[in-house]
Amino acid sequence: MKLRIPFTKKPPVVPVIRLQGAIGTGGRFGAGLNDAGLAPLVEKAFAMKPAAVALLINSPGGSPVQSSLIAARIRRLAAEKGVRVHAFVEDVAASGGYWLACAGDDIWVDDSSIVGSIGVIFAGFGFHELMARQGIERRVVTAGASKSLADPFLPAKPEDEARLRALQEPIHKAFIAHVQARRGARLAAGADLFNADVWVGQAAVDLGLADGVAHAVPQLKAMYGEKVRLLPMGQKRGLLARLTGRAMASALAEVEDRAAFARFGL
Repeated sequence: MKLRIPFTKKPPVVPVIRLQGAIGTGGRFGAGLNDAGLAPLVEKAFAMKPAAVALLINSPGGSPVQSSLIAARIRRLAAEKGVRVHAFVEDVAASGGYWLACAGDDIWVDDSSIVGSIGVIFAGFGFHELMARQGIERRVVTAGASKSLADPFLPAKPEDEARLRALQEPIHKAFIAHVQARRGARLAAGADLFNADVWVGQAAVDLGLADGVAHAVPQLKAMYGEKVRLLPMGQKRGLLARLTGRAMASALAEVEDRAAFARFGL
């Protein structure tokens, strides 16, 4: 039987939300980070009346829209509840992963964490020469001049490249604005931070992209006391999903995820 001693102060609670993997609308195989999937988790964390919320981030990036939606939800709830958010980077917080990290009021990294990649990318393949050698003819009929934009089975066109750059530019500007708004005067003056480069550990701290080198448990204990209750929270798949054919889909999604991390040697 548990005795309750009146007027004893309860230890502070800090939910720790794991944000692991590539960011997308669900991916071809239903995996990855997205706002719809994370919403119940994030809402639950802030509803606990916590002392703070911590984010454990390990993401190579992905969809700029989903990155924005997730970060905006975290910031909106933080403002509504008056709760500070601490972001801890594990292997990588690059591109959309760094967008998520900036949802934190402070960002902490490991000595070997990869941080940055504040840019936008479009990548594809071109098969038109291979098709020509095999005697294959590509026939395309469109209603709208841009409908076959960047078709991998047609030769690259300068106008397509110009159009893609025009699409990327406002996304890049939105990313830069988000980082500047969240990091403010902490960013190193005069440094070229928005060319999609990446930095490791202390170098990211020196440039103001992070606030220090620290790991989640000791740092949160230093902030909220040794008795702080850290509550791990992460997306879970149901038993049925693990035991049925969706398990294979999850394995295929993992292959895609690993390919994204491989860009950073991870």
